[in-house]
Amino acid sequence: MSRIVVVTGTSTGVGKTVATAALALRAAGSGTVTVVKPVQTGIVDGDSDAGEVHRLTGCGVQEYTALDEPLAPDTAARRQGVRIPPVAEYADRIRVLAEFHDTVVVEGAGGLLVRLDTDGGTILDLAAELAETLPVEVVVVAGPQLGTLNHAELTVGAIRARGLEPAGVVIGAWPAEPGLAERCNAEDLPRVTGLPVLATIPAGVGTLDREAFREQSPTWFA
Repeated sequence: MSRIVVVTGTSTGVGKTVATAALALRAAGSGTVTVVKPVQTGIVDGDSDAGEVHRLTGCGVQEYTALDEPLAPDTAARRQGVRIPPVAEYADRIRVLAEFHDTVVVEGAGGLLVRLDTDGGTILDLAAELAETLPVEVVVVAGPQLGTLNHAELTVGAIRARGLEPAGVVIGAWPAEPGLAERCNAEDLPRVTGLPVLATIPAGVGTLDREAFREQSPTWFA
């Protein structure tokens, strides 16, 4: 049976897109993969997270809703005066993709409870709905900086409250010269979340070309 990997973050800017690319490449080693970005905001000159994942990996990508302003999707849609689909529609489209791929990697927007539609639906709602019919693995991307333990524990607690057990944590944007806070956080994240650290992704690797990204990404996983 196909599986869904839902990539969420403790906040915006923690490295979800690069983590999504790395997870997609890892899954591609054992089957067919496609990547979905249900909602993208802040479109500038055609740049998008889905496009970046494709550039880094070569994997097929889909983007369902694109909004101009770099805001939460429901806010951006309201300001733009457009209707955006409810989470249930995204779930239906992802289920169709799962019929043709071994793994569908779904990247959220911002943090776990950011509203993806104007009805209040979130990436957590999307994961829970998909889990009714398909195996779903939720991966939490957390930054290494001070404050991440609180953000990670809150995020993981919210996921568990919906009856889902996250697969693990990915630490994004790991600095070349980590300080005391970063080193301690890397040690403490498994303790406070009860989850394994699946990968630690160095800062700046999103600027690599595809060949270098493909070559280096396996070294980031535990």
